[in-house]
Order: sequence, then C-alpha cells, then structure tokens
Amino acid sequence: MSVGRLLLRLTLCASVAGGAFALSGCASQPQPNADDATLERVAYRAEGAPSLTLYTMVNNRTGQGGHTSLMVNASERVIFDPAGSFYADRVPERDDVLYGITPAVEQAYRGSHARSTHHVMVQEVAVTPEQAQRAYELVVSNGRVPGAYCANATASVLKQVPGFEDIKVTFYPVKLADQFEQRPGVKTTRYYENDSADLQEGLARNNAILNGE
Repeated sequence: MSVGRLLLRLTLCASVAGGAFALSGCASQPQPNADDATLERVAYRAEGAPSLTLYTMVNNRTGQGGHTSLMVNASERVIFDPAGSFYADRVPERDDVLYGITPAVEQAYRGSHARSTHHVMVQEVAVTPEQAQRAYELVVSNGRVPGAYCANATASVLKQVPGFEDIKVTFYPVKLADQFEQRPGVKTTRYYENDSADLQEGLARNNAILNGE
C-alpha cells in the first residue's frame, strides 16, 4: 500500500465530544467498494454462539470516546466500522463494513486502535441466530456513514435489532457503551497497547503483520 493511499485513508473526522469537537478515529475519505467475488472469497464464520461485540475507542487521558464500531458474528463475521479509519490490504470493505474478520484480523483491528493515547473497550454479548442475522442485514445495507456519526449510526442499527429496541440513539461513544453494558450477559474487557500515539503507524504495522512481512 502506498504512503499516499494510507494518508488519504487517515483523514480524520471531528466527533462531537464534551460539547466541543475533538479528533477521533473516524475517517471521511471513502474506500472503493469490494466486488461480490472478493467478499465471497474472504467470508469467515467464527466458531461459537452468534454474538454482537461493541468496540469503543476511549481516550486514556479524558475518558471520552473517539470511535464506535460493531462486530457481528452471524452467517459470517463482519465489522461495521462507520466512518472508520481501519485499513488492511487483506480486509476488503464495502460501505463501511469490513469483511473476512478472522481472529488475526480482529486482533489487528484492536491493535491498530489501541495505543499510548487510547484503549479499546470490548463489549461482547451472545445473541440468538435471528438477532445476529438481523444485525448483519442492517449493517450490510446501511450504506456509508458521514464523519462524526459513528456512535449515532451504530446505535441506530442496534435499536432495530429485536431485544435492543430500548437503545437510545446518541452521538457519544461512551454513552452508547454505557447503555450496551446494561444488556444481560455482556462481557466487557479493555485492550491496551503502549506504542506510538500515531494511528497511521499502528495501521501500517498491523497491515504488515497481516501480510506476513
């Protein structure tokens, strides 16, 4: 991947936080949509129960959320990364949905966002196959999300999943995480790395790892 392409991908958006605008992990520059053949080739179904996993990128200094995304394990495992910055050569994207989410890709996703300035709150809940498939259908049909709407778009999706109708739509990632935490059976972990604060470096490093470099 060229430096120019990486830099283009990493144009940061502004997210609403604390009544002001703060830099987040969102990117406003869209990537070309992958074709059907590519998505079929990388499709990955994780073992275990169907589940929804909410990611919240949290500023270590302020505690404010910088980005929200949602991993859906249904007929295949995908990550809805609305206006997200993540990019890897082996991970095709269509309309803000990342495909082929193997364990290695999921680790690269967390590792790219966790750095000296931010950690990743990971909240996983088991759901029925019907709930998971509904969430999958919603994210793959949602379309691209404008910058600063990551939490808003994710909450809007969750609200349409049976059993999650009480989710309130919000622009604030941590407020959405607080609501998700109240779901019965949610398992919450926090993932930390103490490497460079530069998101670009994390993306480039994990892209190289996935490429076996």
